[in-house]
Amino acid sequence: MKISKSMMIGILALLIGGAVIFWWVMPKKSPVAGRYATATIERGSITQSVAANGTLNPVVLVSVGSQVSGIVKKLHADFNDQVKAGQILLELDPTLNRAQLQQSEANLASAQASLDLAQANETRARGLFAQEYVTRQDLDVAVQAFKAAKAQFDVAQAQVVRDRRNLDNTVIRSPVSGVVVSRLVDVGQTVAASLQSPTLFQIAQDLSHMQIDTSYAEADVGNIRVGQHATFRVDAFPNRIFRGEVRQVRLNPTTQQNVVTYDVVVSVDNLDQALMPGMTAYVNIVVAQRNDALLVPNAALRFRPGDATSRQDRMRSNDKSASEGAGKNKGEAIPMGTVYLLDNSQPKAARISVGITDNRQTEVLGGSIKEGDAVIVEDLQPPSKSEGGRGMRLF
Repeated sequence: MKISKSMMIGILALLIGGAVIFWWVMPKKSPVAGRYATATIERGSITQSVAANGTLNPVVLVSVGSQVSGIVKKLHADFNDQVKAGQILLELDPTLNRAQLQQSEANLASAQASLDLAQANETRARGLFAQEYVTRQDLDVAVQAFKAAKAQFDVAQAQVVRDRRNLDNTVIRSPVSGVVVSRLVDVGQTVAASLQSPTLFQIAQDLSHMQIDTSYAEADVGNIRVGQHATFRVDAFPNRIFRGEVRQVRLNPTTQQNVVTYDVVVSVDNLDQALMPGMTAYVNIVVAQRNDALLVPNAALRFRPGDATSRQDRMRSNDKSASEGAGKNKGEAIPMGTVYLLDNSQPKAARISVGITDNRQTEVLGGSIKEGDAVIVEDLQPPSKSEGGRGMRLF
């Protein structure tokens, strides 16, 4: 049977058209070479820290108040003044307190006169009773009058002591040596101390040693210990790093919007007086540090290939490492991770046990990788939607 020329042309056209359709429909695979960005496993130092914001405060901040009411007559201290213990800070108008003391002293004098009279009557009654000139009842009355007069004298004496003390309290003195960081009154202002003691001054005892009051979430506070080193910055000196030390982890929790935090106190040396109370500090507490550790980039731990072969490889690797981890440490959680190396230009999963991290690199504690290995950190040519999915097939 002879094939005509036109039939040959038709068959050839049909084959060419089928090849074009097959090329168009079939998934287009990118060349693997140069597709993945890699990083080399190296050794180095790594530091893990936890961060939080806090406020700089004096270690000892004394609030100076008043026990008596009155009008502010004189001020002897102002903001930023250095004061000594016992130094006069403020004077209240003593007119009313002085008048009250004079009245109490007059009452004491009257009570003293009554006491002297009652004592003389009691002594006289005892002598007459001994000579049987008065009855026993008369003696008892004289003794009772003497005791009552003695009690009234004691009351008047206590009143004098109290009023004298109130008069002395119109002069406000510094209880500690330090610097005045706050003054809350002015001359002519009325200080009312009837219900509670008003605050007049706040004195920082020693600004060469300060503390940072910070709040850390419960997820981070478990790694914080007393004595750990801390670094912090303040907005006033953005290019300067200050150092401190954890002094206290307070057990009292604070809950806000279902978030539990704990107060952590960091002690700070402020010998040059650069830091001021109230400054916001951005604190980093060093919770762990390693030297000469095998380090893997965190991007390599986050990378996951998209092709089906690598997914199956990853599943087999996960199952194997999970069974090994459960057999070695029953009941103990082992931090594990998966990285991918290039094996014949294809991603190959490798499971590793990991340690501390600084959010850029992670310590490798064990696994099948070693220093100098290249791990995949990024797919520079992500697979298309049709790749690895349902593609049209002619046959």
